[in-house]
Amino acid sequence: MKLSELRNENLQTLSKRFGVDQKSKVLQKFLALGLPDKKSESYRYFEIEKLLEKSYALCVKSEKPITESDKIEIVDGTVVCAPKGLRIYYAHSRAINRDHFDPLYYLGHLFSPAVIKIEIDGDAELELIHRFTQSDTLIPYRIVLETQPNRHATIYENFFSSTIKNSLVLYGYDMSIAKDSTLRVIKVQHMQEENYSMIASHSINVGEYASIIYKSFDMGGNQALQLIQANLDAYAHIDAGHLLYLNEESKRGTVSQIIHKGEHSTSQQEAKNILDGNARGIFDALIKVEPTAKYTKAKQHSKAILLNDQAYMVAKPQLEIYIDELEASHGATTGQLDKKQLFYLESRGIRALEARKILIIAFANTLIETIKDSRHQERIKAAFEDIFYRKDKESS
Repeated sequence: MKLSELRNENLQTLSKRFGVDQKSKVLQKFLALGLPDKKSESYRYFEIEKLLEKSYALCVKSEKPITESDKIEIVDGTVVCAPKGLRIYYAHSRAINRDHFDPLYYLGHLFSPAVIKIEIDGDAELELIHRFTQSDTLIPYRIVLETQPNRHATIYENFFSSTIKNSLVLYGYDMSIAKDSTLRVIKVQHMQEENYSMIASHSINVGEYASIIYKSFDMGGNQALQLIQANLDAYAHIDAGHLLYLNEESKRGTVSQIIHKGEHSTSQQEAKNILDGNARGIFDALIKVEPTAKYTKAKQHSKAILLNDQAYMVAKPQLEIYIDELEASHGATTGQLDKKQLFYLESRGIRALEARKILIIAFANTLIETIKDSRHQERIKAAFEDIFYRKDKESS
């Protein structure tokens, strides 16, 4: 199938294709937004049409017994193992966000009416592995993640693929962070050229006095875009950080909307981008402050280093404010490695490649070191070094 074929279908045809009632709010919302193209605001810099024009086999998922393991593992959209005692099951979702800006968020729900539901009952630290094994395949699935009041949880998210090619993963979260609770999500994606592309469309609701720390570390090739909408209630907080290290022809990044709805809500969003080859990095981010969100505090900034003259960074931090009683700032900078610092390191006997690596790691460390677990810091640095030295071998 080609996803682009959906562009010409009407309500009745789409209803039959997805097996849903024509009155379905999800179907109507998808039809109202329309399949994205190069004119769509959220996909303007991503070349989504190339992915939609490809032919894919649809991944057929079947529920299987979930075996016991110390990690959650999802293979091609199906849960295969999980820790003992964790409430994880399939269910029809009631947590669908009816105001999301991304049409592929709704398309993901149409393809996956039975979502993977994870209920975190207490304080927990979980590792979630996504594994993809099928080539030339559309792999859609949705995850609903819910916490309980006054609980604190951490999820470490990793992605692996075998020798697959030309697949498209369409996945995402619907997260609900309950009152007085904290959720930390650490996402590490280390992709190779042509393995698969990904659209990750997330909806995050942060309850009163709750907070989420969402950090993504994205390295490698091919195309991927994460689209995030976060809604903040009174005294809610989000700390979002995004690190990109891209090479070759890769096009990857973040499109986000952080919406302050309650009084005294706070947000901090930082993007650090390191681009080599002909890569394109994307940071298209909006912070919106509603009239009900007095005394908001919001910060947003993007910094980029270009290692090649052909690399390109799209940095578009934005504020949309409807009140006066707040503190808000945003900005973006783009540059190159400091030649004086490179010269200083080389004059101390450090070879040029290692000098570049030292400066790049120093640039990225403000995000990497926010991960309190040293084991996961080392994983992120190892993934970075793998990409860094592979690129050097290929160019030598």
